Amino acid sequence: MKHFKRATAVCLVLVASLWLGGCSSMAPRYARTEAPVPAVWPSGPAYKVPAGKPPELAVAEVPWSEFFLDPRLRELITMALRDNRDLRVAALNIERTRAQYQVRRSDMFPKVEGAANADFQGLSRGLTGTGHTETSQQFSVGLGLSSYELDLFGRVRSLKDQALEQFFATEQARRSVQISLVAQVASKYLDIAAGREHLKLAEDTLKNQQDNYRLVKGRFDAGVANALDLQQAKTSVDAAGVDIATFTAQSGQDVNALELLVGAPLPFELIPPPLSEAPAALKDIAPGLTSDVLLGRPDILQAEDQLKAANANIGAARAAFFPRITLVSSIGVSSDDLAGLFKPGSFAWKVAPQISIPIFNAGSNRANLKVAEVDRDIAVAEYEKAIQTAFREVSDALAVRGTIDDQLAAQQSLTDASKETYRLSQARYEKGVDSYLSVLDSQRSLYTAQQGLITAQLLRQTNLVTLYKVLGGGVGE
Repeated sequence: MKHFKRATAVCLVLVASLWLGGCSSMAPRYARTEAPVPAVWPSGPAYKVPAGKPPELAVAEVPWSEFFLDPRLRELITMALRDNRDLRVAALNIERTRAQYQVRRSDMFPKVEGAANADFQGLSRGLTGTGHTETSQQFSVGLGLSSYELDLFGRVRSLKDQALEQFFATEQARRSVQISLVAQVASKYLDIAAGREHLKLAEDTLKNQQDNYRLVKGRFDAGVANALDLQQAKTSVDAAGVDIATFTAQSGQDVNALELLVGAPLPFELIPPPLSEAPAALKDIAPGLTSDVLLGRPDILQAEDQLKAANANIGAARAAFFPRITLVSSIGVSSDDLAGLFKPGSFAWKVAPQISIPIFNAGSNRANLKVAEVDRDIAVAEYEKAIQTAFREVSDALAVRGTIDDQLAAQQSLTDASKETYRLSQARYEKGVDSYLSVLDSQRSLYTAQQGLITAQLLRQTNLVTLYKVLGGGVGE
């Protein structure tokens, strides 16, 4: 009965230690700071609101598989999400941080260890004082706690909370990588389509210039055109050949970049056609009414989680000013004879609490607290900067969206006018009214206008991708 009472006392000590370890943290109460940006999107000449009804879903809730309409592009995004190495590293970082959190969390609970010991000792006659050699032995088996800290002031809990918020931050970092990856794949896909359109235009231009060169050469051979006209025509042919080589090399580089994003060789059937021949690739979207949608962006949530982690670290720094109590205890059986290890009377127990009180540490605890508080202030500034950066990115995308249709219309009108000018100058040259220099100038103007139209068409598509990305889209399936 006496041994039972002693064991009960040990158990009560363990229960008390667990109860005391559940005290609250000394970290400041977290409160989300007010967003340092306007509640509404910018307005003005650059921010025309598209006609139509308001969006039913926030952009972040529109799955990428619904936003991207081209089946080839969907397949490439699926491959990238499976094989891209940056996304794989981000996922592994989550696993690593989860393990670090589990380490911190385990400090909240006692670590119970089983142990079995056997000690043998021999003393010479000169040491025993009896004139005889003596041999002693001792055996023990038991369970015990190893240096369990009673978390009276929340130091361990604060460190656990810090690790938890860092784990949440890595998950948001992975979501940010995924959003960027989806947008990069789509943008590079559109770049390839526009590059093939530029190449097609250069090839058509080369064919036209070769026809013109044959026409001028025929006139030169007939004595109607001069040598300057012939050389100018040849210059146009050579310039078109240079553009073809340039766009061919650029197309190859764009394919290489897309393969790096996808993480695997690009199947031929997934290479996009020229921009003018491609089907509708993207769904139109609207940003919503207020800038509150930015608070759901993964990069902003990541900054907020890091702020919460810094806030929790203040609790650990404050707790360092107070005593730390650790407990070592064990319960088991012990005997000087292996055969009597489990016989009555072999019961043994031990409780060894230890308290450590900071008295003089040359101001290190105060300095550590100051570091923790400054880290928290830095995290606040970084969180606010992340919101401001997100607001600027959305505003820039909206400015392009509000003006791109006007730009496209003006560029299309310029292309049509340049095409008509080239036709008239060609006719006047053939009738001997103008020199070939007029034809050459009008042809260059047409070629430049056609290239500008392709660039504007690409800008409209990439602007939708950018707007989808900066509003937090690209995570859901």
